[in-house]
Amino acid sequence: MCWAGRMMLGTFSTLLVLVHTAAAAACEFGPFPYRATGIVCRMTKPAALLLNQETAQVIQAAFRSAKFPNITGERSMRLLGRVAYGLSNIQVNDLSIERSEVELKEDNAIHISIKNVSALFKGTLTYGYSGAWFLQLSHSVDFEIESSIDLQLNINLMCQKQQVAPDASDCYLAFHKLTLHLQGDKQPGWLKQLFTDFISFTLKLVLKREVCKEINAVAQTLTNFVLDLAANFVRDKDIIVDISLASDPVITANYIESHHKGLVLYNNTSSVLSDSVFSPSLLTESRMLYFWISEHSLSSLAAAAFLDGRLELSLRGDKLQELFEMEDTEAQQKAVQRIFQGTSYNDSVAKVWSLSQPQISLQPEGTVVRSSVAVEVSILLAGEEPLVALYMEKEITLTIQATYAEKKLILQPVDSSVEMKVFKCTADPSGEDPSIQSFLQNMILVAGIPEVTSRIGSTLTSLMNSKGLDLFDIINPEIITRKGYIIAQLDFGFPSHLLLNFLEKSL
Repeated sequence: MCWAGRMMLGTFSTLLVLVHTAAAAACEFGPFPYRATGIVCRMTKPAALLLNQETAQVIQAAFRSAKFPNITGERSMRLLGRVAYGLSNIQVNDLSIERSEVELKEDNAIHISIKNVSALFKGTLTYGYSGAWFLQLSHSVDFEIESSIDLQLNINLMCQKQQVAPDASDCYLAFHKLTLHLQGDKQPGWLKQLFTDFISFTLKLVLKREVCKEINAVAQTLTNFVLDLAANFVRDKDIIVDISLASDPVITANYIESHHKGLVLYNNTSSVLSDSVFSPSLLTESRMLYFWISEHSLSSLAAAAFLDGRLELSLRGDKLQELFEMEDTEAQQKAVQRIFQGTSYNDSVAKVWSLSQPQISLQPEGTVVRSSVAVEVSILLAGEEPLVALYMEKEITLTIQATYAEKKLILQPVDSSVEMKVFKCTADPSGEDPSIQSFLQNMILVAGIPEVTSRIGSTLTSLMNSKGLDLFDIINPEIITRKGYIIAQLDFGFPSHLLLNFLEKSL
């Protein structure tokens, strides 16, 4: 779900979007916003430092994407009259960045300092002399400008329509070097000196305006892109998780934290949350990334999955054989023979489905699931209606512990109980054969429940990977359950190629 958000696409996209932080001035929240919080994301300073390594790519993209306007002007000179000039076709070449630094500030801003941006600007210089009796503007020469720049960004975070909107307009360029080279450096010295002195001032203003404007545009583009990714990640067909903001962000020197509603929308209806137990003290700062998810959000997802008909499972062939032949004993063989009446597993099907909405309770020992479940085994007869050989309804209470390893979500049942409610079996019409009853009870506990939970884990893994989760390097993830909530905490490695691909396609 909030895995994350799809996680990161560079310093701008991640620091601004993954946590969906926002400024209080632009959005209205209730007097007790934490009570409406279903999902929380916390990114700590180590994560920001890691993502800051990708800043160079974003800044380079901003420089190269900037559209520099033509620059024109005039200046009076003795004997020559007025000298008119124009700079056109300005482009950036040979861009490099020495280092970048990021700092989280409690004034709801992210400060990024980029040191020693070396850039070579190329273009065409056209100039001429305007005297009392004539106007001539006919000389043209290629030029190069060597520059060394420090860039300071103070990215403020605003909230618009309950979503984050970054403002990177607080942008400063400090020029340590701005040297003009005319074509071959063979032009008269006075000409070079004239344009170096006069054009440098104008060029600095243009560069600052266009580069800062483009950086702000790149930040907005990345934000919109990742918002779309996040929205897609928490949506599957008709089931949608509302990740709009539930309260103001918290930015400290050590982490950025955002709070989301986490309501589940299904068929134009939504759950309601007003008694969340979230408190910032529930999360620590030792890992890069934290996700806090309320019991209400998980329960609502389970309810939507039930209503959408997703809590169903069919087993055939080898899988059905594994289920019923878990033990190679004479009693097992006799029970199977009586139930299937000698029919091949390939000509039989077992169906498992939930009869009611699962009830989920998050506890320190794991996720406790209570549900009424039906099991039906049918024999498929050629040219005839399937014969129902077995039908059961059971009340199951199951405790599950979740882990994530090798890019897979693993659901492990650690405790379970089964209470039979309805039993119909052609091999035991009276329902009083202890051998059949014992075999089926044992089969459900030993093989049936682990198979179902394994299938659910595989399905969720496939769903998350279809959203791109497997593209990220998730390091030592931990999934911890507590009374009323669950915490996923992890470190990560950033896949730089994702950012490169996005910048190449979008800018």
